[in-house]
Amino acid sequence: MQKATIQLETLACPSCMQKIENAVKGLKGIHKKSVKVLFNASKVKADFDSETLAIGDIEKAIKDLGYGVINSKVKSA
Repeated sequence: MQKATIQLETLACPSCMQKIENAVKGLKGIHKKSVKVLFNASKVKADFDSETLAIGDIEKAIKDLGYGVINSKVKSA
């Protein structure tokens, strides 16, 4: 299990949070209860199974919605 913290470009509206949260929760290998989108910090935090999903896949899901990813950190849980 890995813990991801993804720094995004500044989020403009609360509905952006919901879109990102739903997209990340929809990925296979994400632990859905762990997904948090921090509006004021413009960060996404999530736990994921690194055997099923890569950090790049999570970033791609966010970028595909049109949001910029600045950087990501991954730690072992």
